[in-house]
Amino acid sequence: MISQNRISQSDQSVPNGEGVDLVIIGLGYVGLPLAQAAANSGLNVVGLDLDQRVVEGLNAGRSHIDDLSDAEIAAIRERGFAATTDASVIGRAKSVVICVPTPLTEHGAPDLGAVEGAVGAVAAHLRPGMLVVLESTTYPGTTDEVVRPALEAGGLVAGVDFHLAFSPERIDPGNPVYGLSNTPKVVGGHTAACSKAARAMYEAFVGEVVEAKGTREAEMAKLLENTYRHVNIALVNEMAMFCREIGVDLWDAINCAATKPFGFSAFYPGPGVGGHCIPIDPNYLSYKVKSLGIPFRFVELAQEINQRMPVYVVQRAMELLNEAGLALRGARVLLTGITYKPDIADQRETPVIAVLRELRRLGAQAVYFDPHVDEWIVDGEPVERTTDLLAAAADADLTVLLQAHSSIDTVQLANTATRMLDTRGTTRGHGTAVQL
Repeated sequence: MISQNRISQSDQSVPNGEGVDLVIIGLGYVGLPLAQAAANSGLNVVGLDLDQRVVEGLNAGRSHIDDLSDAEIAAIRERGFAATTDASVIGRAKSVVICVPTPLTEHGAPDLGAVEGAVGAVAAHLRPGMLVVLESTTYPGTTDEVVRPALEAGGLVAGVDFHLAFSPERIDPGNPVYGLSNTPKVVGGHTAACSKAARAMYEAFVGEVVEAKGTREAEMAKLLENTYRHVNIALVNEMAMFCREIGVDLWDAINCAATKPFGFSAFYPGPGVGGHCIPIDPNYLSYKVKSLGIPFRFVELAQEINQRMPVYVVQRAMELLNEAGLALRGARVLLTGITYKPDIADQRETPVIAVLRELRRLGAQAVYFDPHVDEWIVDGEPVERTTDLLAAAADADLTVLLQAHSSIDTVQLANTATRMLDTRGTTRGHGTAVQL
């Protein structure tokens, strides 16, 4: 067995030619900002991705995510960053960070296929002294129960021959204030030495690093953050359903409550939840809890409430049309803003897809406007796109505001639309707009 001293000695020399400080596996919304921050700090960074088009685009200086421009990709290319599909680069790395997706199966269980594939690639090129960090969101125990055995299968031992840690990603696409460098980074190592190694690597480009007790605590921290949001969004979504019935302006009530300087964080209702975190991550925690035979009522109820919001949106649309003597079947409905959050093109898990499917099921004619999305295809069928928002709103039987991009003048839209359902609460008291 290789001693602990072997780790520190191996960090000083990398075999197989030119050494690489950091290999990042998965170059999406998590991996690419990580690559940028590390490269800008002076580290020699290589990105590894199976998508040849992504790799070719990055090497040509083209970005495929909202948060990084082509100019920013070109800048890190000048600093030495390169992308590849060749996993052998792992063998030259001091550190490897895994940032691959962790979606759900069709049955709602964790799909660790991409993680297992990435870990297998690392295992094939693992060498003494290497630091391996998993950033992909998963259930507590994955690093120790799935990643570690696969890496140790070749004979090297975590915490003795190589370092192993988990660090939850905290990327918030489109956030103009908080990015990778100024958001505290949580790290949890297999051993105390593993935590210190991970901390040292991240401190090169992150302002604050927080050490968790271990990998399981770091894994749980990520799930706790997003489950907290998931449950509170469900709370206000359910309130939105009954506040309308009792004549309460929920948005005004929330704004009043938010003036309290302690004990309250504002969450707002909407057409559902989307993105790569909130609709997915609580399921990982629920999966782990269920494996223990324990019901996880809060998460299950939050999922139920948030998942029924798109249907509620369509019900409200039907009510507004009925009040005007119109049927939803055959009505022209303008869907405004189809991404899961404002000012980005990301459509992952957007609840607007469920809204569209319900409209189609009930026979409505849907058209969409979104300045960030040039083409929208759902279930193999393209959705008609308009580029003239105000003209389309005046022509439509109903306009539904689903995402309030900053480039959309929602008040002007409310004043122009024949009738309008605002699911974001941005147009209260204006024009024809009715709140969710």
